[in-house]
Amino acid sequence: MPTVYITAPPAAADDIVETLVEERLAACVNRLSTSSTYRWEDEIHRDDEAILLAKTTDEAYDDLVARVRDLHPYDVPCLERFDEDDVLEAFATWRAESVK
Repeated sequence: MPTVYITAPPAAADDIVETLVEERLAACVNRLSTSSTYRWEDEIHRDDEAILLAKTTDEAYDDLVARVRDLHPYDVPCLERFDEDDVLEAFATWRAESVK
């Protein structure tokens, strides 16, 4: 089962989180505040961002990515998939039941 790592501006993060859970594309999304330093259009930028960790299923992954791309304000949003090799069985069951 994948966890999707997403970064977003704080103002957009709540909408993304609520939509993913409401539409049952993620069972849970953890939100952490962070500051990011990155290169964009050959300039160095420093911004406050939110890290979103969306717990989803293999079946819902593509729909989750498409939905985040629809909602995300960046031209190139950060979306990275982490696949777990070892997940507590009870958690895996809950996640599968929470995502449609």
